[in-house]
Parts: sequence; structure tokens; C-alpha cells
Amino acid sequence: MKMHTLSPAPGSKTAPKRVGRGIGSGLGKTSTKGHKGQWARSGGGVRVGFEGGQMPLARRLPKRGFDNAWKKVYTTINVSLIEEYFNDGDEVSAEILKEKGLIKKIEQYGLKILGNGELTKKVTVKANKFTEAAKEKIEKIGGKVEVL
Repeated sequence: MKMHTLSPAPGSKTAPKRVGRGIGSGLGKTSTKGHKGQWARSGGGVRVGFEGGQMPLARRLPKRGFDNAWKKVYTTINVSLIEEYFNDGDEVSAEILKEKGLIKKIEQYGLKILGNGELTKKVTVKANKFTEAAKEKIEKIGGKVEVL
């Protein structure tokens, strides 16, 4: 087999349909658009979601919920995660957690530490917010809590 002998499989390559190129082509006159009507016109057709004048689905369904524009969004972790992945004397911050792959992204308002789980290691935790339970568990064991 040589490069110059290679060719596509029969039927795999087809010429594009050339419409509006005269009566002899079989695709002249109306150019596959039929006679008159919305679809035969330039720029014809309907917008996405149009249901022929029937009330569209997006308007038939009820509205639900509320998105609070002033909600403060934090990246949250529990003290159990600190227990599992950090040693005595380590420093815990959002950047370090991201480096270790424990969090995917740091949210707009920073890191919040939650109090779920047990903690037995003295660590320095730097975060934007702490729950009372988390603060108590970290300080009880001799660790430090730094609010940024």
C-alpha cells in the first residue's frame, strides 16, 4: 500500500447540496423551501421555545425559590478534616487546604471552620469565620484560632 493509492471508502465523501442553481440541477426554483409560508421567507422560522402561539412551557410552569444576592458564601470544612490531614504544630489556612487538594476553591468570603468531629492535634487555624463548637474544640486541645 502506497500513500498515492489511498482513497476514501466509496460513499463516505459526498458533495454538498447546491440549491438554487437552475432548473437542470433539480434543486432550482424554490430551492428545497416549498411554496410560500414562513419557512420559505428570508430569515424565516420561529425563535427557540416558540410553540405556535400556545403559552410556552417556560411561562406555564410556576416560579419557585429565591436567590439571595447578599448571601455570604464561605468555603466550609469540619475539624474532623483537620484531624485527618494535619499533624501537631501545623498551620491550617485556605491556601494550604487548596494546595493539599482538600478544597476545590476558596469562596468569596473565605474559609469557615465547622465543629463536626473530634480534634486531638494542636494546630493553628487561620480562617475568616468559626462556629462556636469549632473554636471551642481547637482551643480546648491547646491550638490557636486566628480570625482573618
